[in-house]
Amino acid sequence: MLFASICFAVMGGFAKELSKDMSAVEVVFFRNIFGVLFISLTLLKYPITQKGGKILLLLFRGFMGFAALLAFFYNIAHISLAEAMTYSRTSPIFTAVFAFIFLKEKLYKFGWIGVLVGFVGIIFITRPEGIYEFDRYDMLGIFSGVGAALAYTAVRELREYYDTRVIVLSFMIIGTIGPLILFLIGLFYAPKDFDYIFAKFTMPKTDDYTLILLLGFSATLAQVYMTKAYSVTKAGIVGAISYSNIIFSVIIGVFLGDAFPDFLTSVGIVLIVIAGILVSIQPKSSA
Repeated sequence: MLFASICFAVMGGFAKELSKDMSAVEVVFFRNIFGVLFISLTLLKYPITQKGGKILLLLFRGFMGFAALLAFFYNIAHISLAEAMTYSRTSPIFTAVFAFIFLKEKLYKFGWIGVLVGFVGIIFITRPEGIYEFDRYDMLGIFSGVGAALAYTAVRELREYYDTRVIVLSFMIIGTIGPLILFLIGLFYAPKDFDYIFAKFTMPKTDDYTLILLLGFSATLAQVYMTKAYSVTKAGIVGAISYSNIIFSVIIGVFLGDAFPDFLTSVGIVLIVIAGILVSIQPKSSA
């Protein structure tokens, strides 16, 4: 999981560099098309065995994952890598709440404390003066966590019906087709206020192709090693270690020119890390 966390942070760094020459929509497209090719090859080599039958939920998981990733990459281009990564890492907090509401999963005392601590952490990072004082990046950042949480909650239900690779592939296919549709719309309608959704396709520069390959490769490595980590040890341990990617993101972000997080933002980051660990704790009797 530590290696996966490094890969996720490195992926964010490559995405930030690519964002200098292309829109977040285009970065999402290239990130997913690499994964589609990789997962498709594994399906050819190792045929799937599954029950199926939850196609609408599968599509919902893919759409929410795509939307969350789009918000995440847009924020990477406009705010520090550490802040963008921290917003996305609020997903376990929201997942715990959604699993409690929709899947009737128990949320224990530490979990509820974690949810409260997580929301306080978000306030420290956004520092709104009122309900209408959240800026675009705050809203998209929070959505990147909420959208990912809805996608992960759907996965908890889908894993009983579909091969894991099919679940991942559904997200990546939608994350490849979705940008193509947005590019087409962007030819006729691309208002500046909605540049996080609609954008025109720009041909990558020569140096960008290397970054695109590295983006796809690091993202795939991160997914593979994260999946491996969750398959061999307790989810709570893996979840706690996964927050190390915020530390790596701070380092990579500063290397790429981001300012080091100020005191209040740092407090918010620490609170969200603590919250994520708390929501992953389960009493021994429930294990």
